[in-house]
Amino acid sequence: MSVVEKRSVTIRGHRTSYSLEKPFYDDLVAIAAARKLTLAALVAEVDETRPRDTNLSSALRLHVLEWAKRGANA
Repeated sequence: MSVVEKRSVTIRGHRTSYSLEKPFYDDLVAIAAARKLTLAALVAEVDETRPRDTNLSSALRLHVLEWAKRGANA
């Protein structure tokens, strides 16, 4: 099992943090690169579209999962 690591990011002018296991973080970085976005921009996008009752870390994991299900080509 991968250790959960806490990371900080600034989105829309405020500092926040999320916790992800390394494989999720690595895939998130790959998704950002594939979409030609900064990691902060991708995190902000996920943050804007997540349901308010879902925490950011969970929303990021679900985003990675959905990307993988689509075959990373969408």
